[in-house]
Amino acid sequence: MSAYLDHAATTPMRPEAVEAMLPFLTGRFGNPSGGHARGRDARRALDDARDQMAEALGCAPGEVVFTSGGTEADNQAVHGVLAAQAGAGRTVAVASAIEHHAVLLPVERAGGRLVAVDRRGVVDLDALAGALGPDVAVVSVMLANNESGVVQPLAEVAEVVRERAPGAVLHTDAVQAFLWLDVATLAAPAALVSVSAHKFGGPQGVGALVVRDGTPVEPLLIGGGQERERRSGTQNVAGVVGMAAAARAVLDDRKALVERVTALRDRLADTVLRDVPGVAESGVTGVAPDRSHKVAGSCHLLVEEVESEALLFLLDDAGICASAASSCASGAMDPSHVLAAMGVSRGLAGGSLRLTLGWPSTGADVDAVLAVLPGAVERLRRLDR
Repeated sequence: MSAYLDHAATTPMRPEAVEAMLPFLTGRFGNPSGGHARGRDARRALDDARDQMAEALGCAPGEVVFTSGGTEADNQAVHGVLAAQAGAGRTVAVASAIEHHAVLLPVERAGGRLVAVDRRGVVDLDALAGALGPDVAVVSVMLANNESGVVQPLAEVAEVVRERAPGAVLHTDAVQAFLWLDVATLAAPAALVSVSAHKFGGPQGVGALVVRDGTPVEPLLIGGGQERERRSGTQNVAGVVGMAAAARAVLDDRKALVERVTALRDRLADTVLRDVPGVAESGVTGVAPDRSHKVAGSCHLLVEEVESEALLFLLDDAGICASAASSCASGAMDPSHVLAAMGVSRGLAGGSLRLTLGWPSTGADVDAVLAVLPGAVERLRRLDR
């Protein structure tokens, strides 16, 4: 049996996205900046996709900026606001300590401040308040974490920012949230919102940044003036059209998907916790697991006396695709910064296992993992004795 449980890294394209893209990968190849018929055709497709993404993200069409993905959108949010706010004396970026590196590194390199989280991985609002002041330009708190799947209380974060740093711009990385959560509602308090198509069934290499009207932000890319001079470069029309089609499909079946995948995730996690000794679940406390603060597709486990690299090798050899942490950090031997921020010991963090489900996941995928994982853990522990 084989199974793919790394949907948080990338998920297969939805058929709706493939179908929508095909014409633009063959005959409809025009540049949307062109004034002739082919250019106008591409422009219409781009405008239609922008309308669809605006509906999905809860913003006006003119507030959608197409990017090459979540990383560019996150960098644009941090660097762009810092550049735009410097003249007003606001020069500091603040972020939670569990952000994706696309936010974390820009904040750190700008000399910014990181805010602690609790043992569940939820941002400490008192610590956030202490990090804010009149010198803060941008605050970035992700809507859902890419490793633990923990959802952040963005409305409460926004309230703290308004009280303690009213001139700051709030950004949220919603890359891992869009498939599972009503981003249009939950991200409404944020002036900037990042998404990436390949996390919810669109193509790789395309994303979007919501820039609400009046938000001070400078472009990262200049030269062509596209996207209302907020992101220069010829738009990836096929990719944008595919992203919009995938977003439409998400809106159509999100409720049913969340219910179905939550049941699969709970069966997977509960069975492993019951049958494999020395396994904990990140971000979950108490005797009866409460996963209500996690996205449906996230099963993030901590395996004692096992190294992630060795466990992933055995799983891969058995046809199970999984990861230890963010796929962007795969191959890195240092423990996860997310788990470190949550207070997980270095030894336990070294045995992290991220099993993530997606829109095409089935009970057979769960069965395949459950058939392999207990034996793989037992084998590694036996070899280590």
